[in-house]
Amino acid sequence: MFDKLFGRGKKKSEERPEPGVIFGRYSDNNKPLGKVNRWTDADNLFKEKKYPESLDAFFEYLRDDKTGNVVYERNGAAGRFELYQGSKIVRGSFDGNALRAEVTLARMPQPSVPVMRRLLEMNFSLYYSRFAMEEDRLCMQFDSDAATASPSKLYYGLKELATKADKQDDLLVQDFSALVTTDSEHVIPLDQPEKEVKFTYLQKWIGETLDTIGTLDADKFSGAIAYLLLCLASRIDYMIAPEGKMLNQLEKIIGIYFKKDERPVTEKNRDMAEEYRKMMALPKEEVFSYLFRSKYTFAIVAPQGYKAVSESIHAANQNMVWYRDNNYPGIASQITEYGFAYCQYSYSLPRAITELFQLYMMVNYPDYFRALGYKDVYYDPERKQFLQQAITGRILEIQQQWKEKYPLMDFKIQNLRFDNLVNFNLTFTNEMEFLNMEPK
Repeated sequence: MFDKLFGRGKKKSEERPEPGVIFGRYSDNNKPLGKVNRWTDADNLFKEKKYPESLDAFFEYLRDDKTGNVVYERNGAAGRFELYQGSKIVRGSFDGNALRAEVTLARMPQPSVPVMRRLLEMNFSLYYSRFAMEEDRLCMQFDSDAATASPSKLYYGLKELATKADKQDDLLVQDFSALVTTDSEHVIPLDQPEKEVKFTYLQKWIGETLDTIGTLDADKFSGAIAYLLLCLASRIDYMIAPEGKMLNQLEKIIGIYFKKDERPVTEKNRDMAEEYRKMMALPKEEVFSYLFRSKYTFAIVAPQGYKAVSESIHAANQNMVWYRDNNYPGIASQITEYGFAYCQYSYSLPRAITELFQLYMMVNYPDYFRALGYKDVYYDPERKQFLQQAITGRILEIQQQWKEKYPLMDFKIQNLRFDNLVNFNLTFTNEMEFLNMEPK
């Protein structure tokens, strides 16, 4: 009776379905134990020279059952497959002798020397695939004979093909008027209300950050300014999840700071801020064109041992202490956020970690999630009140969901502080730092 009255018999997701908003970059470091075992099967079958059966296991490993990112059919030794990667589809076939894969980048109705020169230069950076032309169709190709098509070779070859094509198709069409977009009908534009919210908060977050750094001494606070600008890039990448030219702009901003040169941080901060001003000036319709939903098979970043995540969080939390103790709570929170958000941007993280990061961001940006249609919020910024039970319940739910794969994962909810947002962020990320994410 009490369960019916208070809803304890149902999970929160069953009570209030959440909007189907996609956040952040796709991570393929999220496979359940059964999928991971299929990789081992593929490897063993390949060593036994059972090539068709090895391909069955390999493509089963790649398939994300929730998104349907892989289409695979086999009849005897021959078959076909399709892999979705953002705005591109990799199409391939195989028989008893070889496997071939191809992805269409664009159409080039008239030959263009500048385009061909660009492709020739980029060919030198490819390890497994190559650019090619078939009539007016510009494409990338990968192939392997069956005897050398090990799971590792197929994974890295198809990943290079898919991720490079997904990035280059937009950039090539934008840079060369001779090229025409093609083979992107599967991409689904976001609903108009979601695009409006994302554009509004893109403008809001950039404007607030530029206003804040404008009040700080550029020399004395150069480190804090760098943190604010880098944190903003990671937040836009995760929360807005842009594609195409805008994603390339974010990568450029972060690259300005991390480029190994002798320039002082103040100059790098100035250049990053200028790039944000350019982003802020983009017309709404152009920003909308970079906001769409698609399926992915490969992460564009590589997995890292959890030690790298721990070190990033630890370093940021060490650096936020001075700002917290000297009455700069906003800067302190941004620094703490960056230590966690940098990992979400730079690494292919386990889904369990991404789900905890999502909770963290929902606590810190409740107005954004409300605008997107989320009903449940974890923090009321006006009253400065936390929904403690909801937060701890969600943490326990995530741990239970991933217990089979990460049996030693133990987020100690009793160490969380709910007296203010800065202390919550610090204690939350401290627990993230010391999680044992050793998989089973």
